[in-house]
Amino acid sequence: MDNLFHDLPDSLPDELSEVLGKSEHVRIERIVSTGQCSPPGHWYDQQQDEWVVVLSGAARLEFADGSTREMTIGDYLLIPAHQKHRVDWTTADEPTVWLAVFF
Repeated sequence: MDNLFHDLPDSLPDELSEVLGKSEHVRIERIVSTGQCSPPGHWYDQQQDEWVVVLSGAARLEFADGSTREMTIGDYLLIPAHQKHRVDWTTADEPTVWLAVFF
């Protein structure tokens, strides 16, 4: 057994992604952000659907259609495969912990 909030860094040079479990069709990741965002002009265009929840901190996602989604503790979102998106902002004063399920 482990804990999603164990060993959280105060700051990171890059976002930290850890695979917590996976199978042939599913991958579960803990992602920790400490103020990071996607590089300018970078869009994620993933092969799988992604269900993501913010467990601590806050973030803003931006979508290629121009819409944005502010996310705080407990907010979750299903991002369909190939829906282009990017991380526009995450809190720098506390870690943003995401739980992401790719399927």
